[in-house]
Amino acid sequence: QVQLVESGGGLVQAGGSLRLSCAASGSIFSINGMGWYRQAPGKRRELVAEIISGGSANYADSVKGRFTISRDNTKKTVYLQMNSLKPEDTAVYYCNADCTGWDMRRHTNWGQGTQVTVSS
Repeated sequence: QVQLVESGGGLVQAGGSLRLSCAASGSIFSINGMGWYRQAPGKRRELVAEIISGGSANYADSVKGRFTISRDNTKKTVYLQMNSLKPEDTAVYYCNADCTGWDMRRHTNWGQGTQVTVSS
């Protein structure tokens, strides 16, 4: 069992910043990649940013230059620094972790989601 606990969401004005955190715990042998997805009302869940074990990061075009994903392997934690927020960034943000358990099986895990609301 793997648990992902997110924090850092909230309400912010357009142009403001927020930092999301997601800490993984449980039966984890290794974490292959971690990332953030978001889902706005009436829309499909979409990838925001991801970072793999080697440190390479990918971003959605809509957040490039504004968001930065980082990872602390010792803490099994991934961060998402969000700057220059726009109302269209409003969504529930979900942490995702691709983990290998002690059973050597690979699992995809999701956090419970944290609300980010950007007012205009």
